[in-house]
Amino acid sequence: MNPTQLVLAIPYNELETLEKRRIVMTTTVADVMTRDPIVVQPDTPLNQVIKILAERRISGLPVVNEAGMVVGVISEADLMWQETGVTPPAYIKILDSVIYLENPARYERELHKALGQTAGEVMTKEPITTSPDYPLHDAAQLMHERQIQRLPVLNDQGRIVGILTRGDIIRFMATQR
Repeated sequence: MNPTQLVLAIPYNELETLEKRRIVMTTTVADVMTRDPIVVQPDTPLNQVIKILAERRISGLPVVNEAGMVVGVISEADLMWQETGVTPPAYIKILDSVIYLENPARYERELHKALGQTAGEVMTKEPITTSPDYPLHDAAQLMHERQIQRLPVLNDQGRIVGILTRGDIIRFMATQR
C-alpha cells in the first residue's frame, strides 16, 4: 500500500482533526502574540497607567527601562491594592515577643503597592517571559500553571518584541474550530 492509499483510507473528519492538531503543535508564540505592545517606564505615574489600561481595554502592561529591557509587569491585580488597602498580618503576643501567623514580608510588599505612585513601585518585578520561537502550547501551559495573564515576549537581546495574552490564545483557538 503506498502512502497515498493510506491517506485515502482515513476518513476526512479524522484527517481534518489530525491537521488541526499538527497546526496547534507547530504554532509558536510569534504566530499568535501581539506585536509592538504598549509599554510604560518605571517612573510612569499610576494615573497615566490606569488611563492607558482603561482606554485601551487591556488588563496589564510590560514595564521597560530606558534600554527597552523588561523590568516588570503592571496589571489590574497590582493596582487593586490602591483601592482595597492592605490588612496587617495576624499575630499573637507572648510575653514580650510577637509571633506572626503570616509572613510579614508579604504585608510589606502589599503595603508598598498600596502606597505606590509610579509603575515601578507597584509593578510585579522579575516577570516570567518567553521567546518568539517558544511553542504556543508550552507557553499556554506555563500561563495556566503559573496563573498569569500575559507573557512579555523578548528577542535574543532581551528586548520586548511582543506580548502573549490569554486573549491572544483564545482568538487563535477560535480560528482552529
